[in-house]
Amino acid sequence: MKLKNILGALLMGTLAFSATSCSLDYDPVSSYSDVTEGVAENGKEVVFKDKAAVDAQLEAIYNRLKEQEHWYTDKLMIAECHSDNAYAGSFGAEILPFEDNSLDGTNSIMERDWNRYLNDVGLANKLVIYADSVADKSLSEAEIKRYKAQGMIFRSLIFFDMVRIWGNIPVVTQIAPDITSENFDEVYPLYFPKQTPEIDTYKQIESDLLYAVENAPNIDHSNKRLMTKTVARALLAKVYAEKPLRDYDKVIKYSNEVAADGVDLVDDFSLLFGMNDEVTDIKARNTKESILEAQFVTGGGNWCSWMFGRNLLNWDEQFSWAKWVTPSRDLIKLYQTEGDVERYEESVVYYACGWNYYYPKDNYAFMYKCRSSNSSIIRLRYADILLLKAEALIMKASPELSAAADIIDKVRTRAKLAKLPSTVKSSKDSMLDALLKERRMELAFEGERWFDLVRLDKVESTMNAVYGKDSGRRPIQVSFTQNSYRLPIPLAVIQVNSNLVQNEGY
Repeated sequence: MKLKNILGALLMGTLAFSATSCSLDYDPVSSYSDVTEGVAENGKEVVFKDKAAVDAQLEAIYNRLKEQEHWYTDKLMIAECHSDNAYAGSFGAEILPFEDNSLDGTNSIMERDWNRYLNDVGLANKLVIYADSVADKSLSEAEIKRYKAQGMIFRSLIFFDMVRIWGNIPVVTQIAPDITSENFDEVYPLYFPKQTPEIDTYKQIESDLLYAVENAPNIDHSNKRLMTKTVARALLAKVYAEKPLRDYDKVIKYSNEVAADGVDLVDDFSLLFGMNDEVTDIKARNTKESILEAQFVTGGGNWCSWMFGRNLLNWDEQFSWAKWVTPSRDLIKLYQTEGDVERYEESVVYYACGWNYYYPKDNYAFMYKCRSSNSSIIRLRYADILLLKAEALIMKASPELSAAADIIDKVRTRAKLAKLPSTVKSSKDSMLDALLKERRMELAFEGERWFDLVRLDKVESTMNAVYGKDSGRRPIQVSFTQNSYRLPIPLAVIQVNSNLVQNEGY
């Protein structure tokens, strides 16, 4: 007797929720069924009837990387507004808590992101699990592995974001079938999964990425939208820098391998985010510094520009309401104190506007790294990986401060700043401070700052102090503690799935 419909009736839509945030098999882009894909002679369901169907699933994944909301706008809310880089930008009930540290499990952004990330896992799982089940047997073993590897990279991107935001998360790498009386005990946990300890999530990410290093496509310097071996190596460098799986030698190893793939800093920082002289398109796509980017062209619809500021291709589009991620005075002061004109002017811009929540309305500060509907969203770039290598050199058991300083100086030279003074280079603590400062100026508004503070245990010392020195920041509601390192799991998903446990402090 099948129980799926019975459960649906009993739980009043619980399974509808589980499809979006628990079972992980929901796929609104490209679905399959016995009708559309058929059944093999042995009675096994055929998911992909031919290579074109697999390609469609892979393209659905690439299109999902262009989704701005959870992949970009909400991540910037977490990484920038929940750190010292930015104010919320508006006083909406869902976004102000990121600035004043009053987040709880009812926050709608947290719920939206949890559900959408897990929907994305469903897309990845379908490709990873079923790429080798094509009915017409037209794919070679190497092709199958290449598809699986790209699905694993995508899944790793999701799990890496989620584990850093929430800590213990459900890690489901299967697709839930219909529940029957015969398989109830086996299948039910797929619909209502328990959380996986952080270390095991990192091990899953590590396993997926090591597979991808062997089997993903090679880097294509003319197309940085692809999930390649280089993307996997860059992610491994980031993963090994995190506490649960920390291995600084491997951070260095994979950073070096990224460089060996031909990735390097561009000479002109403005190539990364700037517009061409005619202001008809962005300056560049697929730069040698870019590792993975979501690309938009005319009609492609990167609406993030009007979430954060102005769309320079349509000056007044959606510019009548307050924007998110307003640059903080504390960050602006850092740029000015350091004399960092180059990166300041590429990161912060001032416009006249119709509101004065944080700055005078005739000279209001806006985040400037997404400038138009054609702007790429650079998911991974080399400066991040290079500075992580410097971090590893500083923090490893036998620090190599001189080598780390050379890396930081390379980034500073590109920004037309002087090299670090010798007094800084001689001290591990001073070098770590210099590293964090450099990452802050280099990577502002790219979704890294909060995670940097968490990774290096700098949340309390940085965030509890900033409210007293930044005159524009809304008053803090709750002091930052060790419990602040993970954000609240949405109450709505806990209410549906009793196997989930709320994080400490919420």
